Amino acid sequence: MATILVIDDDHFFAELVSLHLLLAGHTVQVAKDPEEGLRAIVNGPPDLILLDLDLPYMSGFEVLEALRSDPSSRGIPVVMLTARKDEESYARCDKIGIDGFLTKPLQSDRLNEAITAALAAHART
Repeated sequence: MATILVIDDDHFFAELVSLHLLLAGHTVQVAKDPEEGLRAIVNGPPDLILLDLDLPYMSGFEVLEALRSDPSSRGIPVVMLTARKDEESYARCDKIGIDGFLTKPLQSDRLNEAITAALAAHART
């Protein structure tokens, strides 16, 4: 299974997603803010990142841009998590380079599908 980093400032949501991923057999790291998430990536890159779009002091867009501009993290698949349902947010993420986009509240089957698809696409490249 994969090592997945969850970057989300909503502690309850992050713990719920973490539990789901652990039960699915993944190794999980949780970061409560962008700084902690970026530090975790430097300390040992995960196989996949689940990234909240609305974070304190640095948006998910900015975190994604930082990941895509750094050669050491450019290839890590990122699935964006958000309560936003607007096409503009999806288009902006797609332009930066997103591997999946899920709206909250999450459905466990869609989360599993997005993770599987992102990891499979990454394995092919």
